Amino acid sequence: MFRLGLVQKSPGPLSEVVKMVAGSEADLILLPEYSLFDPTGLKPEEVWERATALEDFVEGLAKIAAETGAYVAGGFLERGPRPKVFNTTVLVSPAGKAVGTYRKTHLFDAYGYKESEAVEPGGELSGIFDVRQIKIGFAVCFELRFPEVFRELALGGVQLVAVPAAWYSGPLKEEILHVLARARSVENGVFIAVAALYSQRFTGRSLVVNPFGVVEADLGVGSKYRVVAIDPSLVDEARRTVPALNLRRPSLYKRLCT
Repeated sequence: MFRLGLVQKSPGPLSEVVKMVAGSEADLILLPEYSLFDPTGLKPEEVWERATALEDFVEGLAKIAAETGAYVAGGFLERGPRPKVFNTTVLVSPAGKAVGTYRKTHLFDAYGYKESEAVEPGGELSGIFDVRQIKIGFAVCFELRFPEVFRELALGGVQLVAVPAAWYSGPLKEEILHVLARARSVENGVFIAVAALYSQRFTGRSLVVNPFGVVEADLGVGSKYRVVAIDPSLVDEARRTVPALNLRRPSLYKRLCT
């Protein structure tokens, strides 16, 4: 059984997370998007000034890994070519080394918000990483609305898609978050785990969905930490039961390349 630790918190220093997860027994600990600060309403230059160098964020995650012996992943705003930043997710090993980096490729230009004003999109989807005998890939928040991202990862053999998120509050937004996470899981026969920020501006409601679309954990509201047991064999079972990946007809999907 794979143990996934979900961190739901407000933006702030990683020292808070060290306290939250103290004594935890997890294989992977997942933190939200925008872990360090909330860029909402800031000008691009202000976002760049507050952004963090990759090595500094890795150092912070390494302290959490040292405390728990777990792999640790989370999202932050990384300084890029001024005045732009990257919305970056990093995976750090128990030894404190960065073993994976993903820069968000599909930016949140919706609901009147324009993430692309400050953020430079990444140029490729997440790599696939072996974390204690389970294959993991990453997507970030708004990318839940892009089924192609999750299908590509599933075709690469991913069993768990880890999704750092900062899901803005609003009418039906919590419902939308859960519907999208469940849809992406059922379509692909994968686990979906969302670690979401919680504050007056962000929903919380972090969740884990199994490959049959069942919500196995819902963290509700508030800052909290929970370890969720994941059975990787459910991925094989779901894909045998509903072999959607094998029943695709790619020759018909002509508009996907445009």
